[in-house]
Amino acid sequence: MSDAARMPLPSGPSAVPSAARAQCQRAPLGLLAELTHRCPLQCPYCSNPLALEGAGAELDTATWQQVLRQALDLGVLQLHLSGGEPTLRRDLEEIVATASKLGLYTNLITAGVLLTGQRLEDLAARGLDHVQISIQDVEPANADRIAHYEGAHVKKRQLAHWVREAGLALTINAPVHRQNLDRLPGIIDFAVEVGAGRLEVAHVQYYGWALRNRKALMPTRSQVKRSMDVVEGARERLKGILVIDCVVPDYYATWPKPCMGGWGRGIVNVTPSGKVLPCHAAETIPGLVFDNVRDRPLAEIWLNGQAFEKFRGTDWMQEPCRSCERREIDWGGCRCQAFALAGDAAAADPACVKSRHHAEMVALAEREADQPAPAFAYRRPLKPAKPAVAETS
Repeated sequence: MSDAARMPLPSGPSAVPSAARAQCQRAPLGLLAELTHRCPLQCPYCSNPLALEGAGAELDTATWQQVLRQALDLGVLQLHLSGGEPTLRRDLEEIVATASKLGLYTNLITAGVLLTGQRLEDLAARGLDHVQISIQDVEPANADRIAHYEGAHVKKRQLAHWVREAGLALTINAPVHRQNLDRLPGIIDFAVEVGAGRLEVAHVQYYGWALRNRKALMPTRSQVKRSMDVVEGARERLKGILVIDCVVPDYYATWPKPCMGGWGRGIVNVTPSGKVLPCHAAETIPGLVFDNVRDRPLAEIWLNGQAFEKFRGTDWMQEPCRSCERREIDWGGCRCQAFALAGDAAAADPACVKSRHHAEMVALAEREADQPAPAFAYRRPLKPAKPAVAETS
């Protein structure tokens, strides 16, 4: 595509004031590029917003290519191509080729049900480095039920083998919850069988669709304890074979995790329509202003965008976070969770034992996990839903 055909975007971080640069302790390591919200699966814990962005609002090829150039100038090293389902973009090959020429490490995050062997080979030839496949379970019928897509698990297994045959790095991402957590040993075995180098045991985060389905997804405390024992045993057994990433789920935690490595510290997220977010769930917090890459350079947004400044660093913190010795370890935890459960995005994350909402959070988890699981409310693409309201008592 010629330079004249590219959509002009605001250019250059040179106009960014030095004071704003001082606010940013380091450049973002990664860019999470949500190419589309379209997806053939309807997972009940989907991390996309309840009101999805339609295909007509998506950035075009030239705009995404310019975003990648700006990301490189900003200091980004890794590109995570996500969605929805990124393989629904017909220009995925062009985007991958541009990223590769720029020297970005490219990671394709896919549901794995649409990608053919031939297209994977083409993407690899264009410079794709890594593929991350999400699985819903290792029991095929239950996996397909959770995804609401018949034959999904068989296709994912086939794709995993194609990835290894193509010589690409492979990660298996396994979102876990009450309806698949007991099969964690089998999930670990699956990751080893298909040749993955890394497994993400991703306990579901409760906002968006997962918040709406929390009663159907919340595991029991005993399930969580068994799962952590399984992970520790597998880590020891599989040293040098499989890296397993896993953290205690927030509702049963003692300390919060540094969500996204800290707000506005390590990852920058661009939505299908070009909005720039500090995290993929930031739109659940009312009152934040999100700039768009169509209107403002990525570097300016990262360094001094209103949404990024709001919870970056420690000055925004209330007590008990403000005087806590862990404030620069967990950076206050998850802002989206604080809003969902405490009604205040600046409050201490209820996952923290010091939060006045912590006991309510634990009691809520135990109460919901002890009840029979209701039917899933499946994600229906492009059909907005009413916002979920969290129960806190």
